[in-house]
Amino acid sequence: MDQFDRLAAAFADRAGVTIGESRGFGSGTLRAGGRIFAMRNAAGVALKLPATRVTALLASGGGLPFDAGKGRPMKEWVVIPWQSDATWPALAEEALAFVGSSRKT
Repeated sequence: MDQFDRLAAAFADRAGVTIGESRGFGSGTLRAGGRIFAMRNAAGVALKLPATRVTALLASGGGLPFDAGKGRPMKEWVVIPWQSDATWPALAEEALAFVGSSRKT
């Protein structure tokens, strides 16, 4: 079991959270209401967070930009490096809350 699998296991019993694959992003995604909030990345775990939170994590050195292979960073995504797995649970909770709060009704 790798780091992402351990993170996914922590969310496995959450109502509305699914673990799976994504065509555009490959293996290892966590979704809430069909929207990805966390995914496996070669450098760590990519999380969807508010742009201001992403900016703060990048400025503090706690995160890396995520560009989805398009050459420019995505404003609401940040990669938390594999060696920073102690911070993942809280940041993944933030990502889940953010995705849940931004659902369109």
